[in-house]
Amino acid sequence: MSENEGIATPPTNITQTIERLDQMQDELPKRLKQCASFTRRHLHLVAVSTVSDMAKASGVAPSVYIRFCQAIGFSGYSEMQGLFRVQYTSFRPDYEQRLAQVRPDVAQGSGQLLGEFAEAGHKSLLSLGNSVANEGLNSVASGLAQARILHLLGMRRAFAVVSNMSYLLGKMDVPALLHTDVGHLDSPPLMTPDDALFAVTFAPFSEDVIQQAREAAERGVPVYGLSDSEKCPLFEFAREELIVHEHEVAGFRALNASITLTTALSVLVGSQRRES
Repeated sequence: MSENEGIATPPTNITQTIERLDQMQDELPKRLKQCASFTRRHLHLVAVSTVSDMAKASGVAPSVYIRFCQAIGFSGYSEMQGLFRVQYTSFRPDYEQRLAQVRPDVAQGSGQLLGEFAEAGHKSLLSLGNSVANEGLNSVASGLAQARILHLLGMRRAFAVVSNMSYLLGKMDVPALLHTDVGHLDSPPLMTPDDALFAVTFAPFSEDVIQQAREAAERGVPVYGLSDSEKCPLFEFAREELIVHEHEVAGFRALNASITLTTALSVLVGSQRRES
């Protein structure tokens, strides 16, 4: 197959894209094969990366990566990225698939894998500086600082984010309550309209977090949200929201940007309460 040869019909979902990559990878020219190999192992970078990012990571020029997209049936990178963005919140590989994707790196030694996570973390922090507006961060901090008690809600992976916030706020003498689902105790009634709730959930979203935050909002509690997607249901009723994108390694996402952002947020809250 030549580099200019394409497929007329583009894949209609991520599963079809994966199947096409697996079918075509051995037939592609060398440079396009590099693109296919990297993309197959880092599918979730497509939704949050530029074509330059993907090309550099694949070891090719952006024009070559665009030809790769065309070779698997898309008109270009924008069309492929659009497909991944639409399905980003619902499509997540299981952990066996993720481990299978990192095995080639593990085989080269732990340094290779550590390097990839370090690079992903660096990219996450760079994108954080470019995507979070100072005005938005200050506005959320101001709302949280005015609360009688700041309630923190996050489950699964997001629990690490809110638990770190709870520790920091406690050290700054900010009244904060960390909510958990331990024992499935019903804690939302503890919130009043004089308080504020900071809820965190990442795709695929936690139904428990969404439901508890929605119920709090219905009782007049100011809700503020953090997620990695503009489509997060939290944003349907949250007063303010923050969005953070974490770069991935084979579907594994660290929390570099999320922890950095919420650390800054916590310090702003503590500072504003001291000044009031």
